[in-house]
Amino acid sequence: MPDFDWRQKYKNRVGKASEVLQQVKPGDRVFIGTGCAEPEHLVEALMARGKDIMDVDIIHLLTMGVAPYTGEGYRDRFRMNTFFVSENIRDALEQGIGDYTPIFLYDIPGQFNSGRIPIDVALISVTPPDPNGLCRLGV
Repeated sequence: MPDFDWRQKYKNRVGKASEVLQQVKPGDRVFIGTGCAEPEHLVEALMARGKDIMDVDIIHLLTMGVAPYTGEGYRDRFRMNTFFVSENIRDALEQGIGDYTPIFLYDIPGQFNSGRIPIDVALISVTPPDPNGLCRLGV
């Protein structure tokens, strides 16, 4: 087993959500991780930042948690684009707070990679690094 201390190696890349999300700027496009792997604590930290930024596009596939960025109070700060209409955002879409982009699941990575759907920030869940420093996506 390698002698690997990820906390030491990556200490300059680890921070509190509220500090890290200070890097989100007006006009950024933020992808929020999908399903039960949605990083709700990062979404909450982004919403806390909402009073300081405007014109942030939120992009997600399927959100299982709350979607506070669809609330009326955030309408002038965040705009949502979803690839799947789930119960928690259906009313927002009906009110014109966001957009729905129908797309096949297998086409989504290609849209990100090509820049057709650009992403500036990705809020995702990962496991802590293993002894080799590798993380896994999801829960």
